[in-house]
Amino acid sequence: MSEELRHALRHHPAAVTIVTAPGPVGLTVSSFGSVSMHPPLVGFWVGTSASAFEGLTNADSFAVHLLHADHTDLADLFARTNADRFAASTHWESDVDGVPHLLDAPVRLRCRTVQRLSVGDHVGVIGEPLDIAHLAETQPLLRFQGRYTSVA
Repeated sequence: MSEELRHALRHHPAAVTIVTAPGPVGLTVSSFGSVSMHPPLVGFWVGTSASAFEGLTNADSFAVHLLHADHTDLADLFARTNADRFAASTHWESDVDGVPHLLDAPVRLRCRTVQRLSVGDHVGVIGEPLDIAHLAETQPLLRFQGRYTSVA
């Protein structure tokens, strides 16, 4: 059934984001979304086998970076295991809480972790946005049919 579900979900386009936390740690995530508007909450899911699992799920704060359609290389970098995700070429800096901010991301949400949910082989992290930086209009990077794409 897992392979059937994986195949079916390839038909569901998902926005590609990068989630970062103090460490620095970070990971490409396509399971990010709004959880609630009242109060404002967002969330993402991370697999227990992910290289950044401990750092992301144990963090008291995190940042979600919405990517531009041109950020496929950045998304690939943060998706690779054992990659130097925070090399100088990544263009990042830490905020006062040690959360890495990717300077090339057009939209960034800095969040405080409010809840964690363990379900199956994933943990959901729910956060309250503390700051939203909307630095540029963008064509979002999406994942569909196992490839990157965008919308016009």
